[in-house]
Amino acid sequence: MNLLLKNEIIEVQKKSSEGNWTRDWENQIKRRHSIIENIEEYRITLHRPFTRQNNYFDDDLNQERYQLPKIFPTEKHKNLIISITGVGSSKDFSILITDEIPDYQVMMNGQCFPLYYYEESDTQNANLFDANNKEKYIRRDAISDFILERCRTNYGISTSLNNHQKLSKEDIFYYVYGVLHSPQYRETFAADLKKMLPRLPLVDEPKDFWSFSKAGRDLADLHLNYETIEPYRGVRIIYGAGNDVNYRVEKMRFAKDGKESDKTKIIYNHQITLENIPLAAYEYVVNGKSAIEWIMERYAITPHKESGITNDPNDWATETGKPKYILDLLQSIINVSVQTVEIVKGLPELIF
Repeated sequence: MNLLLKNEIIEVQKKSSEGNWTRDWENQIKRRHSIIENIEEYRITLHRPFTRQNNYFDDDLNQERYQLPKIFPTEKHKNLIISITGVGSSKDFSILITDEIPDYQVMMNGQCFPLYYYEESDTQNANLFDANNKEKYIRRDAISDFILERCRTNYGISTSLNNHQKLSKEDIFYYVYGVLHSPQYRETFAADLKKMLPRLPLVDEPKDFWSFSKAGRDLADLHLNYETIEPYRGVRIIYGAGNDVNYRVEKMRFAKDGKESDKTKIIYNHQITLENIPLAAYEYVVNGKSAIEWIMERYAITPHKESGITNDPNDWATETGKPKYILDLLQSIINVSVQTVEIVKGLPELIF
């Protein structure tokens, strides 16, 4: 493109191999803005459901970061966010918790609701009640004191964790995660969820609140720690001929039963096949497809035509020093899916 700067024309050749030429990039060139690498901004992010990716998070090379710098200001600042399908999505409503920076399309046109947010401290106007007003960032609760007091009035002391522990903002956070997994809630408000953000009911009975909150905690434990969940015990791994097992993956696919796909069998590579996968596992759908199919789609070798860059998920296995990482992940996600379906089926009935 040609850029006119102070009566001077600068010729810039946009090469896809250099990156994605966004509006921000072009504006920075117009301003002759220098991009300086910030080593602290290399982060691990959640690119798609259950798919982690190395990323550079600094503002210069990202088109939009929205409010994410307030949620994850640095790699050291921990947080939890509930990511939901955004307004106007063509996909059915779904939800996923994460403790990492999410891509905008982890959920289609996703919107995020954090447990905390962070403010840059103003040392000249420091709050005496802040734990350490010398810190650059001060953590604030995203859940209001108003809803906390209302829930404490309605539901009393925690019965899910400790009989002497007052209801906490985390209990409310996990209650939200539990309710938003309710098939009854999603079906009742399916049309509204396409047009607006969710409006959550407060259940009448304390036992139902604590059931939803406990279910939300259990679901969060599965969805946050998915890499370390044990393999589903019913799945069999069939190894082909050869003394040296090859764990590299190119493109996983379902076996065929005639012309139909047999989802009880996944051909991992030419040497490894997984059998006896429960069909119930595919009932756990997030952002338009089952969690299992996200793994199959995203953990594949895919060349990018414009940039010439090949995305090879085996590189991640090499970096982590775990040659079986992808195979282990697939087995874990099968178990995560089965357990998620079981927890969801056990949620209390909602009365509207």
